[in-house]
Amino acid sequence: MATYTRLLNPPDSSFFLFGLLGAGKTSWAKGHFGDAEWFNLLSESLYQELLLNPGLFADRIRRLPAGSWVVIDEAQRLPNLLNEVHRAIEELGLRFAILGSSARKVRTAGVNLLGGRAVSRYMYPLLPDELGDDFDLNCQLQFGSLPLILAANDRRDRLEGYVQAYLREEIQVEALVRNLPAFARFLPIAALFHGQILNVSGLARDAGVNRSTVEGYLGILEDTLLTYRLPAFEGKLRVKERSHPKLYWVDNGVMRATKRQFAPPVPEECGALFEGYIGLLLKAYRDLKIILYDDLYYYAATSRSSEIDFLIRRGDSLVAIEVKYASNLTAVHLKSLRSANALKGLEKRFIVYNGTYDFVTEDGIIALSLLSFMKQLAAGEI
Repeated sequence: MATYTRLLNPPDSSFFLFGLLGAGKTSWAKGHFGDAEWFNLLSESLYQELLLNPGLFADRIRRLPAGSWVVIDEAQRLPNLLNEVHRAIEELGLRFAILGSSARKVRTAGVNLLGGRAVSRYMYPLLPDELGDDFDLNCQLQFGSLPLILAANDRRDRLEGYVQAYLREEIQVEALVRNLPAFARFLPIAALFHGQILNVSGLARDAGVNRSTVEGYLGILEDTLLTYRLPAFEGKLRVKERSHPKLYWVDNGVMRATKRQFAPPVPEECGALFEGYIGLLLKAYRDLKIILYDDLYYYAATSRSSEIDFLIRRGDSLVAIEVKYASNLTAVHLKSLRSANALKGLEKRFIVYNGTYDFVTEDGIIALSLLSFMKQLAAGEI
């Protein structure tokens, strides 16, 4: 398995690095902070030692000269250490790289505590620019692109183990839910909503738990960075309830593994998988500061046939992006973008598809192949 150079560059000051299990945070940090003072809380002996005597952490870092880096890996295991981090930043002038795959406890205890003293960064599954010539769309749709999975000789076996490790290490050990079997039953049902408008009541009914429990479960999926919710764009505030958000999983392979789907995806799956991958790229390249925008939405028009997958807002300007897995485009594929032409502030309309050629329609819709779209994203031109 090749070693890939990540696009993320470390900040000059203290920072949190969040990323789902197996995204490569530790490997990246070792490459940038190999000489730093390390606290790997996956080490059970170190964890137990600091759990019993948190003062040992302060003892170890007190001797470091100002400006030194300290790495805390899997910081969510001992979020109370962030009290000492706060003090060390203020009094000792130390800099901290705080890594975590389960962001709930770290955010609660740390981000609010440290305030503006530490910025947040995110690590995603491997991106096309990072994979280079190894990028393969079929592999991405089937297995995702977590380094932990791509490095495995048997990717199916590793994905099966990943789901169990997630339940064991992220959920059970951190005591995020009271009823682990119920949460385990919820996962594959939540995976069915990938790329779909999220109806919490319907999801609760299908999962056999109450609505408030499902809301909590969805929050856990987001806090452990497996999923995110994409809000609907509202042209103006309305008194009545807003449209439901869409649910997206960050990695196709993990999402499919929760449903025990490991074979190449059937055509009926590919649309949502392809759409989800474009959503991941839009989020990742924004967090890397390669493309800049204020908010990301989907556009829910009055007619479902007029729905647009992604809507980027920059100030008062909008960019609409429709995603189709088709290898050839027809007028039907362009219908949503054409119906949205009256959106106030709409400057550009893109359709990204699984074809070869780029073209512009007579009414200004820009059709991009996946390869061209990825190149424009990498250049910050979307």
